[in-house]
Amino acid sequence: MSEPHHRHLRVAVVGSGPSGAYCVEALLESLPGTSISVDVIERLPVPYGLVRYGVAPDHERIKSIIDSFGEILSHEHVRFLGNVAYGSDITMLDLRRHYDVAIFACGANSTRRLGIPGENLPGVFAAADFVAWYNGHPNATIERLALTAKQAVVIGNGNVALDVARMLVNPRETLLQTDVPQHVLELLVDSPIEDVHIVGRRGPLQAKFTTKEIVELGKLDDVDVTVDPCVLRVTESELKQAAPPTARMVAALRTLGSLPRGRARRIHFTFFRRPVAVFGHPGAESVVLEATEGDNDHGKTERARREVIEAGLVLTSVGYRAEPLPELPFDAVTATVPHTNGRVFDGDDTRPAVYVAGWLKRGPTGVIGTNRRDSLETVKALLSNARDFPRALERDPGAVVSLLRQRGVEVVPWDGWNAIDGAEVARGARLGRARVKIHRLDELLQASSRRPPE
Repeated sequence: MSEPHHRHLRVAVVGSGPSGAYCVEALLESLPGTSISVDVIERLPVPYGLVRYGVAPDHERIKSIIDSFGEILSHEHVRFLGNVAYGSDITMLDLRRHYDVAIFACGANSTRRLGIPGENLPGVFAAADFVAWYNGHPNATIERLALTAKQAVVIGNGNVALDVARMLVNPRETLLQTDVPQHVLELLVDSPIEDVHIVGRRGPLQAKFTTKEIVELGKLDDVDVTVDPCVLRVTESELKQAAPPTARMVAALRTLGSLPRGRARRIHFTFFRRPVAVFGHPGAESVVLEATEGDNDHGKTERARREVIEAGLVLTSVGYRAEPLPELPFDAVTATVPHTNGRVFDGDDTRPAVYVAGWLKRGPTGVIGTNRRDSLETVKALLSNARDFPRALERDPGAVVSLLRQRGVEVVPWDGWNAIDGAEVARGARLGRARVKIHRLDELLQASSRRPPE
């Protein structure tokens, strides 16, 4: 990957999700030519980031990548430091003192808003917050969720919108095979929701769904899928001009629209509509949609171009956004850290020992595997500049842990994660399930402390 150098390189990787894990993998591939040790600093007591808390629980095939990441993060040259938050528990000054170089792979943790009346009503949530809730994220903003209505609306045309729609209509048998917390399972199983409307501002050719996700909807038990007639109006010429993945996705949508009807629950695809308001008291009761210019029906009156869908649950899936981190430059327009091939750029100064990867680097685009190429680019740039890094003053690996403990931080090592892992499997066994996530931070820390003595 790069020319070997003979000094020992101490690296901090901030974040243990896909981009962080792939950065570690790329660093390990430089062995044995490079003498290297990596500390993975994670704000939660548990690793894996988006794979654990962003992937839909019924996607066990994708979540199996956790096994690969586990091998990477438990490597003898890697140390996991969980429950350590950058900016509060550990600072940039600390990183410079204890490490030769730092890679920030923290992801994008906030969401974009619609900016419409009624967006703050009870029953209206960002899809990302709903995902965090059903995945048992310890910092989930949704504490209590009342599913009392028969209809839900999901705003957005990406795979996250499909994930949340699918979770709302999945049958009990499917949910029992997931690792969602028990209170989430019980609420979803007892949900009265019968209809989920997926609404997109643009047309099917602009949707960001993947074909695999669309095909999966046709395999749901006791669920019909209805498709906006505009999908059938896409011409062969338009399909030929579209990128092959898009053409395949639209073809899959057409197939869904031809499947038999008459099942208990339904998912509806609606294109060329944008939400303009949510109404209800005290919470959401309906969503007002307006036809967009793309529907090619300009003869309608403004009133006729609007429609209302009754919905007691509204989920908005219009994109993730990274937030600024202390001591790092930030482009507020792109919501990314300025960089050159991953090397952080601050005005006229390219910081030699600070790098960035993942969504914080390129924005919230791509699938999990996209992060491998992205992380490889960052690590290549890092290794090519390694001789220029100022040497960390503190070379003792134990010093940073001592510092954190002095600050009252309960550091969770890899053995602590293994203890949490075992506790979740045991909880599942007691409930007749393969695994049940622990969703409370205090319980995660308690479970981690039951690890074997160091």
